[in-house]
Amino acid sequence: MPDLLVLETTKNEIDLLDSFLCDCAVRNFSPRTIASYKSHLNYFLQFYPVSASTNDLKDFLVLLRDERGLSVSTVENYFCSLSTFYEFLVWERVVKENIIPSFRKRYIRYYKEQRHEERQLINLEQMKWLIDSAVDLQIKTMFLVFAKTGIRRQELIDLDRSDVYPKKNMIILKNHHFKRSNRTIFYDEECSFFMNHWIKWRYNHNINNPALFIGPQGGRICRDRVYTVTTEHAEKLGFHDPAGKLEEKFTPHCFRHFFTTWLRRAGCPREYVQELRGDSRKEAIDIYHHITHDELREAYMKYVPKLGIKM
Repeated sequence: MPDLLVLETTKNEIDLLDSFLCDCAVRNFSPRTIASYKSHLNYFLQFYPVSASTNDLKDFLVLLRDERGLSVSTVENYFCSLSTFYEFLVWERVVKENIIPSFRKRYIRYYKEQRHEERQLINLEQMKWLIDSAVDLQIKTMFLVFAKTGIRRQELIDLDRSDVYPKKNMIILKNHHFKRSNRTIFYDEECSFFMNHWIKWRYNHNINNPALFIGPQGGRICRDRVYTVTTEHAEKLGFHDPAGKLEEKFTPHCFRHFFTTWLRRAGCPREYVQELRGDSRKEAIDIYHHITHDELREAYMKYVPKLGIKM
């Protein structure tokens, strides 16, 4: 396997990183993704040059995995950032080849297979307990939106009040989440009851912040806050062990796992589940398989789990 060869040395590494981050913004990557790339690449470039060799990559893997003790998913995120960066360098003709994908296939995929863990899946009754355990109206509404839509944490954080259409039980997500193919999501009457009460509470308390969900300081709720309220409520019910394995933890992403699994178990066709999740369309047949708005709404209302939340 050939090492990465630098063809151009007129730009220093900082300039290259800045150019890459600018390119990500032009490609409409989310601010969070760009910030993650910046953090990972800054750390990598502290120890290794842009002309990194496969031996450098091995050293970096050992540093992350063994010396720092990072999780499988975090290690993978670092190398995903590196791959995207070197893809850019190939485009700019700074390097001849991006060897990160081959390196990941040989070293990281095997590592992941050896350490494979599944996310925790709770049943319908346990989800009801979790949501009912939230006394705070905003938190209960957040949990319901997560469970009833399967949206990602950042998508929930980015929601504005203007994105919600209560009369249609519908939300239109922002278009800067490049992973999502379908921006229209629905929610059922259980979720609608608390969504309407939350919107009314905001109105009565003169909440001028456009964000749908508010943090303790009055600004938009942050990722850490969403994670904390989720894990705290789950831990009280015995669903989350902070020191446990992945399948012993209940994090915000577990709502998406719940949504997907229980739609499928209820009999929702796979292609409708993919559309409701907003999964990217990877095959040509997926692009030309059109599911109408009304068909999607009908399927959602038919198969979405009913939890019997206290109203």
